[in-house]
Amino acid sequence: MLFPTRPAPVTSPSVTSPRADLYRDRRFVIGMAVLCCLLWGSAFPAVKAGYAMLHVAKADTAAQMLFAGWRFLAAGAILLVLAGLTGKPLVPPRDQAPKVLALGIVQTTVQYVFFYIGLAHATGVKSSIMNSTGAFFGVILAHFLYANDRLTPRKALGCLLGFLGVLAVNLGGKGLDFEFSLLGEGFVVIAAFVLAAAGIWGKTISQKMDAMVMTGWQLAIGGAALLGIGFAFGGRLEGFDIRSLALLAYMAGLSAAAFALWSLLLKHNPVGMLAVFNFLIPVFGVLLSALFLHEPVLAWKNAAALALVCGGIFLVTRKGRRKAA
Repeated sequence: MLFPTRPAPVTSPSVTSPRADLYRDRRFVIGMAVLCCLLWGSAFPAVKAGYAMLHVAKADTAAQMLFAGWRFLAAGAILLVLAGLTGKPLVPPRDQAPKVLALGIVQTTVQYVFFYIGLAHATGVKSSIMNSTGAFFGVILAHFLYANDRLTPRKALGCLLGFLGVLAVNLGGKGLDFEFSLLGEGFVVIAAFVLAAAGIWGKTISQKMDAMVMTGWQLAIGGAALLGIGFAFGGRLEGFDIRSLALLAYMAGLSAAAFALWSLLLKHNPVGMLAVFNFLIPVFGVLLSALFLHEPVLAWKNAAALALVCGGIFLVTRKGRRKAA
């Protein structure tokens, strides 16, 4: 079971340290959330480039698991080394260790298995759209789990604008139709739900241990499990050289930075406020892919998508008059 039962609605845990105040500052939160989404968006062209360098076929799921496994294992190792250098205890509290282990399996391994299988049976355009449903799942789950994170009309409208932005950036893409299969689009939606649910679970765990250490172990454990799956099904990666190793190092670094920072933001902020930023990931992915593939970046659909997503973020994150007063 992902979430502990509770007798009554609870509010998101509050922390009153100076660092907590920084992570609640509206401008800081928006800037760091956008940075996380930009880093995750940059993974789209990076993964494509990595597959080409390492000769990974589009249908070779086992090799893709190996690629993801090395990426996340290295990302977790980076965070744990940094945590150790800053004097943070690397061993999770005894009562939290089983939860961190389970979080790594669920948030990284299970989520990516569903995502990669779904991606192999659905078009990239539809996968991008289906994956954006994770923002809706985050908002809805937070509504039922936290009394101070309710779904409001303004928040619902912001999420709708964000989703329209994802649709806009994919307009005209190949494979955009109304067909739906459980093994394809269905698995991508399941992956989005697992990621949203595990993110909220991680928020709970991070209240009782350092968020960087938690994220480091979560990524390392999940990455090691992905490697095991990839090797078990005969996956192979060929063509390692300076360029491919540098790309893999970049992907590990962006994963370490984005996941650690996102965990800190989730620890100190309502889930519903952060969830809407996830609509930026596919938009940044398309823009960066177009930039590196020398395609028109300033196409009207890209501008419309960015405007819609930014409008949705504004609606969700802006403070009401009473709260500001």
